[in-house]
Amino acid sequence: MRGLLLDTSILVAAERGEADLDELIEDDEGDLGIAAITLAELLLGVELGRGRERARRRAFVDDVRGAFSVVAYDERTAEHHAALLAHTRRAGLPRGGHDAIIAATARATGRVIVTRDRRGFEGLPGVRLR
Repeated sequence: MRGLLLDTSILVAAERGEADLDELIEDDEGDLGIAAITLAELLLGVELGRGRERARRRAFVDDVRGAFSVVAYDERTAEHHAALLAHTRRAGLPRGGHDAIIAATARATGRVIVTRDRRGFEGLPGVRLR
């Protein structure tokens, strides 16, 4: 598989009007997806929201689910995840747990990560960024 994997940071930026997801859709010929953990992060924002904010966030998450495939954490992803965790521990490069899962999902599916937080992914073997 090929395509893009959108990180939570780019989706939050789009929700706030700071990034244009339509540009990404036009620029890519492959599948556009999000990691299952990214969906969980977005849903956390819904759960923590109140009133109109919660409703706005829920509508955004529903739109994201309709527009992008949600890539599951499966056995292949688990293998890539373990390899990336081992690499970061050996290299002494601590990373966020969710970033490691997103990186593993991208690596396992041959996708390029689109992010606003490059520090969470730089230097990981086999992980490509945009």
